This record gives sequence, C-alpha cells and structure tokens, in this order.
Amino acid sequence: MSGRFLLDTNIVIALWANDESVMNHLALASEVFIPLIVLGELCYGARKSAWSAKNIARIDDFAIQSTILLADMTTAQQYGQIKNRLRAKGRPIPENDLWIAALAVQYTLTLVTRDDHFNAIGGLSLAKW
Repeated sequence: MSGRFLLDTNIVIALWANDESVMNHLALASEVFIPLIVLGELCYGARKSAWSAKNIARIDDFAIQSTILLADMTTAQQYGQIKNRLRAKGRPIPENDLWIAALAVQYTLTLVTRDDHFNAIGGLSLAKW
C-alpha cells in the first residue's frame, strides 16, 4: 500500500510504542507528513509528563526527521468549511482535529488516525492503522 499520509497524534504515539501495524504501513507509504498541530499536542503531553525533558528531546528529533505541514490561509478556509458543515450536522469535533483535517483536505492526503469522530467529515480520506 503506497500513498500520501498525514499522521494524527495517536498514530505518532503508536509509532513510538513500536506498534506493528503502524510500522508495517509506514514501511509501504510513499510520503508521510506530520501536522504542526500534532507536534503541539505531543509537546503538551510531554510537558505534563514525569519525563518532560526526555519527551521534548524525542519530539525535537522526530520533527527534524519529519516533513511538517504548516497551516496557511488555504488551511484556514478549509477549516472554516469543515467546522461549519459539522456545526450544521450538530457533530462538533475537537478544534485541533479540525485543523488536522483541514490540512489533510488541503493537500489531498489520507489522514491516519484512530479517532472515529473524523468519520463525520465528508470528503476526508481516512485510514486506521
């Protein structure tokens, strides 16, 4: 399975835990991207952990080795469209996940996640590893 993938926070954490499914899928991926938002979520988790310095260093190393996607005006437009559609359906999702979904739509990437609430977003390509 080749493809272009955007990893959600729970997938990065699974990767760090040497999750076999994630490792196998990543080995076959042609391109993998990390949203800046995911790095922020990881940094938050690291800051509240007992091993903050060690975890921040791990995130720094991971970021250096990764292709990071930043949000821009096009991302903001996608975000607004997605959030409005979900509001109309009465199906809100966490704000950070809206930004992650917006990046996936903007760059036509398959979002890899284990969060079911992304299913409510029409036009979003999803994979669960």
